[in-house]
Amino acid sequence: MSATSHPQNRALRWSTLATALLLAGCASVSPDGLRGDVQAALQGRTAGADGALLPSPDPAAQQAADAAINGWLAQPLTEEAAVRTALLRNPGLQARLARLGVQDAERVQALTLPNPVLALGRLTNPHEREIERSIGFGLIELVTLPWRSRWQGSLREQDTLAAAADAARLASDARRAWLRAVAAQELLATQERMHEAAEVAAELARRMARVGHWSRLQQAREQAVLSDARTRLAQARLAAANAREALALALGLWGAGAEAIVLPGRLADLPAAPVPAEGLEQRALRERLDVRAARLGLDRVADQQGFARVGPLFGEIGIGYQRNTTTGRTGAAAGHAEVQRGWALELPLPLWDAGGASGARASALVRENAALLQQTALQARAEVRMRWRGYRTAWELAQAQEQQVVPLRRLIQDETLLRYNGMLASVWELLAEARQSTQAVAEAIEARRDFWLAETDLQFALAVGSPGSAATVAAAPSTASPSSSSSAATAGAGH
Repeated sequence: MSATSHPQNRALRWSTLATALLLAGCASVSPDGLRGDVQAALQGRTAGADGALLPSPDPAAQQAADAAINGWLAQPLTEEAAVRTALLRNPGLQARLARLGVQDAERVQALTLPNPVLALGRLTNPHEREIERSIGFGLIELVTLPWRSRWQGSLREQDTLAAAADAARLASDARRAWLRAVAAQELLATQERMHEAAEVAAELARRMARVGHWSRLQQAREQAVLSDARTRLAQARLAAANAREALALALGLWGAGAEAIVLPGRLADLPAAPVPAEGLEQRALRERLDVRAARLGLDRVADQQGFARVGPLFGEIGIGYQRNTTTGRTGAAAGHAEVQRGWALELPLPLWDAGGASGARASALVRENAALLQQTALQARAEVRMRWRGYRTAWELAQAQEQQVVPLRRLIQDETLLRYNGMLASVWELLAEARQSTQAVAEAIEARRDFWLAETDLQFALAVGSPGSAATVAAAPSTASPSSSSSAATAGAGH
């Protein structure tokens, strides 16, 4: 070997080290904890509040969010403001986004090359002293870094989709809580009117019975109506209070913030026509987050299948550099030092584990994820069909209640009033018809509430995943990954 080969070898060693350091530094933790990616995945899935912001750990952003929330609470809380407030203030969502940051840090840690191992040794005998210096690292970790980076990127996207699904679920839950709270407030107002009418009827019955115009049986009937009205009023007050509490919980408000919530007087009117069923299944397969996550999981395990067999065989390959110094202690060789340099390579011998089990595991994982993708797609189609049927039925019932039942009850009440004015109907008939008309209004409010709840479930089933599911999007299991080289070949690098 010529003398010029030593500088070339030294340059090759340094260039290899620089390449390893460059690749190891490519992976970095997201500055915002992947909140920007979640924000992008959340577009169009926030139940009427597109563009709603997610909470930020930045103090200035938090102050701006608090100012915006105070502005929304200073006026009747709209559905959009409720969703935006929930996304900014709900502690559960903040914990979920923090967990996403933890997952991102773990992903970067998995891509970080293990630290080189430096070994020092001092051996002596009566004639000489030997000092050993070696440094080594796992070669397979460096070689497989591009593939592992791609796989971890797929896992990161799945984690992002899971966090976006949780945020969208919170938005839908906040919308449902707002709908129930507004409807409960409306129902409370109707029950208060029915209670007032029952009180008037009971008082009139008491006076008529006192002067002998009514029997005790007739008076008892009106008292029973009043007792039933009191029970319904108490139940309506409890339902309204609990609905407000559930809304404050979904929004992440407490104390003065929860007490400051002012709700609008009524729910929005029904749409002129329901959403048609055409194209909804295709839209769900195209947009649902759980379908996208299942497809990512299948692509990743299919990509890992080729490495699954050879990974256990060559996962412990190590390479390093060694420099040993031997110094004589006696005789003519006393003080004379000899230096030994060289490379060391450590290869596992596949005597017992030839990778058959790992290959079978990888093939089974591919089949599992393919079946999961098919199951998720089938579930998405079925859920969209079921939610659309419920949505369409709720629209028809609410439409019939508002367009037919309520006008009919009001017509009967008006006609009874005319008959009462003409002394052809009694005051009791008039009061009974008033109660029936108010009850029809209450049922119309419930039907309108049920329609908007069904519409929320349909939108969630179209864009996110299974309504009511606690874990719509989950990362698929991973195949075997290259293990850290704990017994890398040693080599010396010292002076």
